[in-house]
Amino acid sequence: MSLLDVRDLKVTFSTKFGQVNAVNHISFSMEEAEILAVVGESGSGKSVTAMSLLRLIAKNGRMVSGEINFDGMNLAALTEQEMKRVRGAAVSMIFQDPMSCLNPVFTIGYQMEEALRFHKKELGAAQRRVRMIEMLEKVKMSNPEQRLKQYPHELSGGMRQRVMIAISLLCQPKLLIADEPTTALDVTIQAQIMSLIKELCTELGTSVILITHNLGVVAGMADKVMVMYGGEIVEAAPVDDVFYRPEHPYTAGLLKALPKADRRDEALESIPGSAPDLLLERKGCMYFERCPYAMECCRDGSPPHYQPKQGHDVKCWRLHPDFIDEFGQGGIA
Repeated sequence: MSLLDVRDLKVTFSTKFGQVNAVNHISFSMEEAEILAVVGESGSGKSVTAMSLLRLIAKNGRMVSGEINFDGMNLAALTEQEMKRVRGAAVSMIFQDPMSCLNPVFTIGYQMEEALRFHKKELGAAQRRVRMIEMLEKVKMSNPEQRLKQYPHELSGGMRQRVMIAISLLCQPKLLIADEPTTALDVTIQAQIMSLIKELCTELGTSVILITHNLGVVAGMADKVMVMYGGEIVEAAPVDDVFYRPEHPYTAGLLKALPKADRRDEALESIPGSAPDLLLERKGCMYFERCPYAMECCRDGSPPHYQPKQGHDVKCWRLHPDFIDEFGQGGIA
């Protein structure tokens, strides 16, 4: 049985301009100790999907439909009190900006201990302190005992993010959601943080949902990649298939926009146009206006999901068994 199985999840937001269909009937699953990368442009629904798993969407948001089956529980059906027991213990999250997530008026030690006091009541004060120091050592923080006495503003951005990782893994959750965990960090620190997350989660057997807009970040980290566009999952496959055998035009466009060391003299290709307006209802493919392969059927009907091979799911009319392109073959030429 899968650790996480999301079925037909739809999330909307009420705004003064109308209903925003942020996540539109998506389904996916992941296994234990698996790393799933969720990629796509800003506004594609990545973070809303993550926040929906923890039931932390904004007050103007509503889960219209769907089941979130996690470790034998349907999170969508739990009460708020029951969800508080899940958050931070069974499912934990690393947010984008560690400075805004850490409380500036409390020490690092106080904020780490708060999670243990709530979820691990069987631990005494001395045991909690030992665990906190051990976790700071695991995230490679120097002088961990001294760090417990410090405030967030006394630490660098990279150190604050390490503290966030330590807090999120203190209770050894089964699932860790990392939402753009390297935002605002320089490139060398980004690489260290990503490597640290993978190393710790492998050691603890924790599954990871990594949310990012950068496909390059996930190449050496993820087991599977889920590409989102316009609130939908347009492609989901093992990481090697996504990088070497992409089937959806949007995935191919993202890959062409990546800088490559062996093609430094070539100009990067961008995807023309802009992301779709999620206030508008569409009956066709969300990517129709920007797709170089768009056909009339793409305008008239939303493509179903096809599986060109086991474990590879694509939402594109070009995968229809009756489709033949100008070169006499289907798929991305």
